[in-house]
Amino acid sequence: MDGPDDPKQSTADMTAFVQNLLQQMQARFQTMSESIVTKIDEMGARINELEQSINDLRTEMGAEASPSPLAPGKTDEGKQGEDGSS
Repeated sequence: MDGPDDPKQSTADMTAFVQNLLQQMQARFQTMSESIVTKIDEMGARINELEQSINDLRTEMGAEASPSPLAPGKTDEGKQGEDGSS
């Protein structure tokens, strides 16, 4: 009687093994997915910080470059002199 029971037990063992393996794979996949999403969120936050830093630098450069409208005025005066001499 052990002969006929062995294939059934073997099949049951294999089924249990495969189910366990699939559950482990699913758990690992879920962990990896959560890790990837977390890293993407962190990267998004860093990108936002970089964008803010760039905007802050642009604002600072704009504040420092505020005298530069005088420079185009001088350029315009230079062009007017060139226009008068032409």
